[in-house]
Amino acid sequence: MASRRSPLKSAVRSNAVSPVRRCSRTACGRPAVATLTYVYADSTAVLGPLATYAEPHCYDLCAEHSERLTAPRGWEVVRLAVDTAAARPSSDDLEALADAVREAARTPRPDPRGPAPRGGPEAGEADATEVARRGHLRVLRSPEP
Repeated sequence: MASRRSPLKSAVRSNAVSPVRRCSRTACGRPAVATLTYVYADSTAVLGPLATYAEPHCYDLCAEHSERLTAPRGWEVVRLAVDTAAARPSSDDLEALADAVREAARTPRPDPRGPAPRGGPEAGEADATEVARRGHLRVLRSPEP
């Protein structure tokens, strides 16, 4: 009687799983910089910036393969501008994030379990009625005039 091995026992284990998307071309391990999509109805191959998510019907290509891309005879290749600098975070992004965190820290937040804030109409939410709540978000109804 032949022994049957479990697929898990015969699988090759790997501790090196990279979060970087790689080129879809066979035997190419370079990082992907562009996404190739075919539009069969228009006989067009569209090569553009790296897509946000890996899609099964799209192909991620490295810089070398995206430059050397050719399409089948009779097809058109549309190359959208790939701006590699825009994909990287800039110092402006970091400063905007830091400013938003500082602003959130300065704004006093009333304890939802505590007493309602005082101060009349200037208090903002004091006149509003909480209708619903989901996590940290609240739906407020404006008071009737």
